[in-house]
Amino acid sequence: MALGPRLDLRQSQSLVMTPQLQQAIKLLALSNLEIEGFIAEELEKNPLLETGEEESQEAAPTEGDGFEDAPDPMTADGLLENGGSDNEAQLDIEPSALSDDTGSDAGMDGALGMSGIDSRTGGDGEADLDLLAAADVSLHDHLLSQAGGTLSGQDLLIAGQLIERIDETGYLRADLLRLSHQLGVPMADLERVLEEIQRFDPTGVGARDLSECLALQAREADRYDPCMAKLINNLDLVARGELGRLKRMCRVDDEDIADMISELRDYDPKPGLQFGGEPIQAVVPDIFVAERKKGWAVELNNATLPRLIVNRSYYHEMSEAGGDDEESKAWLNECLTNANWLTKALDQRARTIIKVASELVKHQAEFFRKGVTHLKPLTLREIAEAIDMHESTVSRATSNKYLSCDRGLFELKFFFTSGISTGEDGEAASSEAVKSHIRTLIENEDKILSDDKLVALLKEKDFDIARRTVAKYREAMGIGSSVERRRQRKLQNNAA
Repeated sequence: MALGPRLDLRQSQSLVMTPQLQQAIKLLALSNLEIEGFIAEELEKNPLLETGEEESQEAAPTEGDGFEDAPDPMTADGLLENGGSDNEAQLDIEPSALSDDTGSDAGMDGALGMSGIDSRTGGDGEADLDLLAAADVSLHDHLLSQAGGTLSGQDLLIAGQLIERIDETGYLRADLLRLSHQLGVPMADLERVLEEIQRFDPTGVGARDLSECLALQAREADRYDPCMAKLINNLDLVARGELGRLKRMCRVDDEDIADMISELRDYDPKPGLQFGGEPIQAVVPDIFVAERKKGWAVELNNATLPRLIVNRSYYHEMSEAGGDDEESKAWLNECLTNANWLTKALDQRARTIIKVASELVKHQAEFFRKGVTHLKPLTLREIAEAIDMHESTVSRATSNKYLSCDRGLFELKFFFTSGISTGEDGEAASSEAVKSHIRTLIENEDKILSDDKLVALLKEKDFDIARRTVAKYREAMGIGSSVERRRQRKLQNNAA
């Protein structure tokens, strides 16, 4: 066989993801607020895109757990069954999908008449005074203002460097020896300035560990005697509930140790959190679910989704004004293509999310009616098979999305849980339902229940669950073992 270069023709098939397809996949995984930001960027780049006024779109709610047999193609039910439209002329995007039987008022929030998506107001629509009164001043600004009033010269510069290294909880995260070398100042000056900072408000700020933080607060309360100092220096024994050893070390009786521990609990282990660090971002629901007389109503939160339209008249004006300039025409055609694709992609995204959410509500209807103990085990594959979509599409449609209902605000991923076998006709129960039962048993325990006892009580409720699984669920909920709970109860009884 001869060796040498040659040309061959081969025919093959391959799947290529176009930029438009990549964008559509990206949009599906974004939350409504992220979509809002994305649309704002596109509005700046594309002169043919505009936002229109929101209009309500009426549709009958689902009947029971399913949809009507013969849905109107213009209603949300029709959208769910017919899927995305290929009609090029349909460029207006109306994000609301399912509404109640009276229709949603466009003057409200488009959320099935449910309020509360504004993080600055309470459930009754009144301004939340606690949020409005929250100071915008950060911990660092608060400390710097105090340093400017008490220190000057080199001490003020050193204080600025130390305050810069205090984290949001109020603890100093710096090696003083290394900082001394970096700044070229004596170690004694650093320690002296740090002592001054530790006198600032809030009490306990500038501490290097928990013991020092509590000691600063005890000194401020004039309670830092030798006995309290011993107690603070042995916080590990307090955590383990070794009261006998603590009494011997502090040389106090039962009443004194109980008073000392009670006072210790009144101190703030993270004093810096009293001030605003990073602004708290309120979670805004992407989907609203409510039960109506005829079934379930599911709707996208159109308060965070602007209605996007393509301005064709402006396109014609610019085309005529551009004349024979080929470069301008090419740019304008590209803008039109991108605008058309974006509106269709957003339309398809809305349809997909509503389709997934509606199927999820069908599967978890008992949860919405009766609570977490009736949550059923559910996988992405079950939803994907039910709506004839790929599992990855369902995963993207449920990522970073939140659902608001009468029972509260839940991430869509919350409804997908593993199952635990039960004795009820071989049906499985959701792991979240099992956790709820475990939490209820522990909260209502008169006598501390061991994991073995919890297993026995759960079996009486027809949950076939192993002891190691109970321990895993208990630890996942942040609940201590029976030994830890017994010590904690003993500490509480002594403090009382």
